[in-house]
Amino acid sequence: MRVLDSELKNKSIDYNELLKYGFINIDGIYTYKNKICNEQFEMIVIIKDNKITSKLIDLANEDEYILVDIKDTIGEFVGKVREEYENELQNIIAKCTKYNVFKSKQAKEIIKYVKEKYNDDLEYLWKKFPENAVLRNKKNNKWYGALMVLSKRKLEIDSDEIIDILDLRYQKDLIKDFIDNDKILPGYHMNKNSWITIKLDDSVPNKKIFELIDNSYNLSLEK
Repeated sequence: MRVLDSELKNKSIDYNELLKYGFINIDGIYTYKNKICNEQFEMIVIIKDNKITSKLIDLANEDEYILVDIKDTIGEFVGKVREEYENELQNIIAKCTKYNVFKSKQAKEIIKYVKEKYNDDLEYLWKKFPENAVLRNKKNNKWYGALMVLSKRKLEIDSDEIIDILDLRYQKDLIKDFIDNDKILPGYHMNKNSWITIKLDDSVPNKKIFELIDNSYNLSLEK
């Protein structure tokens, strides 16, 4: 049996999507069964208490086919079985989970705000950096925001505390006077001449952040 908890890092399970996918819920235990590889094998996925496990059964003898979980096992047949099994597992993860990276109340309010006003969702573009996401203007594909999780030390603050931040566009001719290097910082990992960073620690009120998001969105429309 394979434990897939690592696949759920920074993600939460969408139980409604599990049911749509074909999982059966019995007393809070969600089970999915599907025959693969010309019905020679049956994969079984079980989700209980936010834990996910899977196994593959060889239907010819009703035994668990453990070769798919042994990395050193090679061969054309086991390779094909492993590929189909892995593809199905990744499809379940993709369709039945959603990212849950940003923990601060302000980050969650921002995500809600841009969804309601612009119908935009965060885009997680980098598999190696799952704690970075961007907001993209659908009219021209330009970014108008970025949410990240990082240590305050990366903002040149003498602390190892982990914090959510928001990067936004800002007017080039006004940016130097707007940055106070306390609540509003030069854009982290962005062009510091046209981007700002806001610490999402309640030092800047939500109302002001929403105004700055709208401002950034409008700037992203400029040529």
